[in-house]
Amino acid sequence: MRLQSTPMQNHLLEALPVEDYERVLPHLELVPLTLGWALYESGTEQGYVYFPTTSIVSLLYVMEDGSSAEIAVAGNEGMVGIALFMGGETTPSRAVVQSAGHGYRLKGSLLKQEFERGGPLQHLLLRFTQALLTQMAQTAVCNRHHTVDQQLCRWLLLSMDRLSFNELAMTQELIANMLGVRREGVTEAAGRLQDAGLIQYHRGHIKVLDRAKLEQRVCECYHVVKREYDRLLPYELPP
Repeated sequence: MRLQSTPMQNHLLEALPVEDYERVLPHLELVPLTLGWALYESGTEQGYVYFPTTSIVSLLYVMEDGSSAEIAVAGNEGMVGIALFMGGETTPSRAVVQSAGHGYRLKGSLLKQEFERGGPLQHLLLRFTQALLTQMAQTAVCNRHHTVDQQLCRWLLLSMDRLSFNELAMTQELIANMLGVRREGVTEAAGRLQDAGLIQYHRGHIKVLDRAKLEQRVCECYHVVKREYDRLLPYELPP
């Protein structure tokens, strides 16, 4: 039986004090986030911010020739659309749903009003942004220095951290686009992980069978990002 969706499934919204949460609650709109849907495109104005609950969104940079690479992922730990409160209004990246599910959206103008109050929401959004920047920096390092096997392990673990289940609907072609590598490289890497009993891959579905061994196999980049998120996002507000 499917659990009823609630904004409290998003950890950032859950961390808000009651007064602040109740002020934004009437303006939160539940939306289905379908696989492949672009929440915003490069250079376009962002009318909404999104708080995923059971979905994952990839932030991608797209080159002029159409090739792309993932620079970060966001899920139930945070939100999508930081440019709205950071003052940039737009961003050269695009946001695409990587794992289908649900989330809540809020008008950008309302988020900016809340941010400019300088209260708890501002504090939480800034902590999330710092964690997100760490993930972006570590992704760049990982893509430059580590193998496709290690990158795939990192990608799978980051995805699992943002889901309540251990299976993803994702083709190897989409994973290759996320990692910015050739599809053949992903096929070979996924095959090695499957042969080792770490994952099961079948017709666009990846199931993690042994997370502990996946963590042993992954490069240091995952652990750097995980430690920073754990440090910044207990979402403890200052007294």
